[in-house]
Amino acid sequence: MGGVRVLDLGTFLAGPHAASIFGEFGAEVLKIEHPVYGDPMRRFGSRTSHDDLSLPFLSEARCRKSVTLDIRRPEGVRLFLKLVEKSDILIENFRPGTLENWGLGWDTLREANPGLVFLRVSGYGQTGPYRRRSGFAHIAHAYAGLSYLCGFPGETPVVPGTVPLGDYMAGLYGAIGVLIALRHRERSGQGQVIDVAIFESIFRTLEEIAAAYGLFGKIREREGAGSFVAVPHGHFRTKDDKWVAIACTTDRMFERLAQAMGRPELASPEMYGPQMKRRAARDAVNKLVVDWVETLDREAFMKICLRAQVPCGRLNSIADIFEDEHFKARGMLASIDVSGVGDVVVPNVIPRLSKTPGRITNLGPELGSATVEVLQKLVGLSPEDIEQLRASKVI
Repeated sequence: MGGVRVLDLGTFLAGPHAASIFGEFGAEVLKIEHPVYGDPMRRFGSRTSHDDLSLPFLSEARCRKSVTLDIRRPEGVRLFLKLVEKSDILIENFRPGTLENWGLGWDTLREANPGLVFLRVSGYGQTGPYRRRSGFAHIAHAYAGLSYLCGFPGETPVVPGTVPLGDYMAGLYGAIGVLIALRHRERSGQGQVIDVAIFESIFRTLEEIAAAYGLFGKIREREGAGSFVAVPHGHFRTKDDKWVAIACTTDRMFERLAQAMGRPELASPEMYGPQMKRRAARDAVNKLVVDWVETLDREAFMKICLRAQVPCGRLNSIADIFEDEHFKARGMLASIDVSGVGDVVVPNVIPRLSKTPGRITNLGPELGSATVEVLQKLVGLSPEDIEQLRASKVI
């Protein structure tokens, strides 16, 4: 995406994740931050030796330049619109109505740059009765129906993985929307608005749940580590107190597992060969697998199942991942040197493109480190202008 300029007005994660994707593939991403506070993610999560460079910020504000500008003030708005004139994409994830209150609604932005592609990410979207509610991934997981499914039957629903999945999903859908809008701009010369709600990004991933309720009134409940669609399909503890995953989604897969267990008769038509019979005898089938897995160390289990072509995998901790040969072979752990912090390991770039691969040029920048460069280059300000703006705390 060389030659594309992105203005990232987002905070925390949902909007900025889309900007990170563009930055990894060559776009120039200017992160616009408040002159004093910057992005709150700078102080969120595990801290480093640098006060404003937390580990989440270093990882998720990658491939950017930091520009400080107070867009709540008239002079800040004026300068920001000059940056809009010379940019292709604007990304924000404030509560709906915030930019309009600052004099930066779509009509104003479009007047400054008719070709602007404007990505707006929020918890509930730009329309609807809940649009002005604050939105976070944790709330979106709950509202969209994902958290209801997480945990064991009859117990408190749990947080899905304790990670902001909704923010990442919204960023991905936002990036897709931007790419479609850029393609439209190539033909028409006109920009447009992309409206992404975090809860909708989660709801879109819940496969048949809506259809099953709409047709049959079926409400899917919490199923722990299992799945109503297949048996055995879950997590199992090994002899050395580690965990593995098994996914037998077809009769043929279960036949391979039965052979690996030394119990080929389990896959006979008279016993548990047909999926419907396995589902009807879920507890009994799972108990047979539990008892077998508990006799094996994890590595012995993996060797047996891989040899038999049974779909299986380790439940990896991050320590396991750092030692895993496949993660290493794929280069998925990128180590980036950060001045004053040291080598920071972060997930590497995906997807992998054969002709135009992405790369991590830098992790989260120091606050305002590119302000002078950008305002001189793109807006044409003199050193005296910049000092005056700094004195009045616009930058």
